[in-house]
Amino acid sequence: MTLHLLKLCVGADSLQDLRDWVSERSLTAMAAGLEPHTTHTTRMVPKRVDELLNGGSLYWVIKGQVSARQPLLGIETFTGADGIGRCNLVLGPDIIETVPQPKRPFQGWRYLTAEDAPRDLSSIGDDAAAMPEDLRRELADLGLL
Repeated sequence: MTLHLLKLCVGADSLQDLRDWVSERSLTAMAAGLEPHTTHTTRMVPKRVDELLNGGSLYWVIKGQVSARQPLLGIETFTGADGIGRCNLVLGPDIIETVPQPKRPFQGWRYLTAEDAPRDLSSIGDDAAAMPEDLRRELADLGLL
């Protein structure tokens, strides 16, 4: 069974902010001779790793709405210099837009079942994907998208 993670995208005000951040990190990795993956460090280590790595994604909440996802490629645990265990969520370089779904603020990350995950924006047609992000956000707030 596939399981996903849900996380607030702190510091990003739009999908473009997230895309820019991922692009910059990917270019830096490639310049160093590494794969163009990005990582996100979190203090809590997921316990359901096998389910997450079975096609799971990290869904990003931007400005109160689930707006995009990145495929989860790996979870690397480590102990920081302060002696506290952490993990790197290894993410694919693709940002896949989702149908906007309202979400209240929370701390850390949450598990997200496949049934509760928003659909990819491309699955509802080209018209929705062609809309400006602000319009999609408003329509989702009104329950029309």
